[in-house]
Amino acid sequence: MKKLLTAALPVIIAAAALAPAPALAGSTEGKLQVKVLGTGVLPDGKIVDVKYDPLGLTDGAQTRANDNVVPTIAIEYFFTPNISAETICCLTQHHVSGAGTLEGADHIVDHVLVLPATLTLKYHLPLEGGIKPYIGAGPSMFLYFGEKPGSSITPLGVDKVKMSNDLGFALQAGVDIPVNDKGLGVTLDAKKYFMDTTAHFYVSGTEVLTTKHSLDPWVVSAGLSYRF
Repeated sequence: MKKLLTAALPVIIAAAALAPAPALAGSTEGKLQVKVLGTGVLPDGKIVDVKYDPLGLTDGAQTRANDNVVPTIAIEYFFTPNISAETICCLTQHHVSGAGTLEGADHIVDHVLVLPATLTLKYHLPLEGGIKPYIGAGPSMFLYFGEKPGSSITPLGVDKVKMSNDLGFALQAGVDIPVNDKGLGVTLDAKKYFMDTTAHFYVSGTEVLTTKHSLDPWVVSAGLSYRF
């Protein structure tokens, strides 16, 4: 949590400094809301299925993915005062390390860039003082870029790794808290994703290992919102 707050603070300060001018006609009842957030991405990464392992490399093996903190932008459109749709934009980088019989293998997959394309439908409950807690749900697809075999497996001859772009689902809950009556507010948000990916490992063009991994990350955010 300390790491998330540290990352969110400069985002909040920057957003406040760049607060929209009155010409944008900010309003707590506007149709469009933009959020600038600091976001903690907390994935799992464990192996849930071994699809191809002719050499028995995964006997007793397990994996995990590291956490990361990144800036994100969310854009939300209100169909009614209580119903909206929201999408987010961010790019987060991770690596995969070993557990079990792979304990100590700190870099199995390196430099995995993830774009979590997500669209949620949300319901807002208006409370006294303009505070609006909400819940939401919707589909998500994680798109992977730049993944590379890590230093723990390149000595084995692995020269390529590819992770599949898979479709999943996200549940969401949070709260919007107004700062003034001109559309500026504070947002706290949490999403739980249900998402798998399949990792393919190659040696000189031949696939030598295929494993399915559960990512299922928590994605928690805090920052500023502006509605107009």
